[in-house]
Amino acid sequence: MQDGAVLVTGAARRIGAAIARQLHAAGASVVLHCNRSRAEAERLRDELNGERAHSVAVVQADLLDCAALPGLVEESAGAFGRLDALVNNASSFYPTPFGAIGEGEWKDLMGSNLRAPLFLSQAAAPLLREARGAIVNLVDIHAERPLKDFVVYSVAKAGLAGLTRALALELGPEVRVNGVAPGAILWPDGDEHFAPSEKGRITAQTPLKRIGSPEDVAGAVKYLLFDAPFVTGQILAVDGGRGIYL
Repeated sequence: MQDGAVLVTGAARRIGAAIARQLHAAGASVVLHCNRSRAEAERLRDELNGERAHSVAVVQADLLDCAALPGLVEESAGAFGRLDALVNNASSFYPTPFGAIGEGEWKDLMGSNLRAPLFLSQAAAPLLREARGAIVNLVDIHAERPLKDFVVYSVAKAGLAGLTRALALELGPEVRVNGVAPGAILWPDGDEHFAPSEKGRITAQTPLKRIGSPEDVAGAVKYLLFDAPFVTGQILAVDGGRGIYL
């Protein structure tokens, strides 16, 4: 797998970029997917290609457009002539308080967090079977214990946890499928969702008394892709132990 090609969705920024960097440092060729963050993805591509020439490519697609997903997989496989792994990282995240949930929020949150991973995995399955590859889905600790006011997001991630286990059954023995469930890693862009007091409560509720880093999540993804040949159908929490208290 270290010499293989990996498609990482939502790879231009934040956790996705950290995953791409760590997999690249381990020897993989990386396809960076982006939607609206093309400039950031191209900067990351150029940075990593400067370290190892012709080892990173960029693909762009709206993951809510199901019809575009087979083409995204085909373009990704064409970048390096193969596809060995898929990391479903791209995600929408915002509150949807019960009583004010609209169909648009449902389609967006379910689409990015559940529907796109399903249909991307389905499109990639023949290539991954041929490579005896792997899929890692970025789940969330709130798949098991919902986050108040984030009804649709929590339900979508619960579905992704179920999809992870179902795909492990469907795609075995050729393809391993696992998930990583982060806890508090990065606060959302803009910080409008969590007041300072709430951030303090979350940190205090975590046994390690701190939030994690994108590199913590990236390390778990790398382990499941490269170093866990007998692990499938599992979801690894990277949450500093916070799930103990939820």
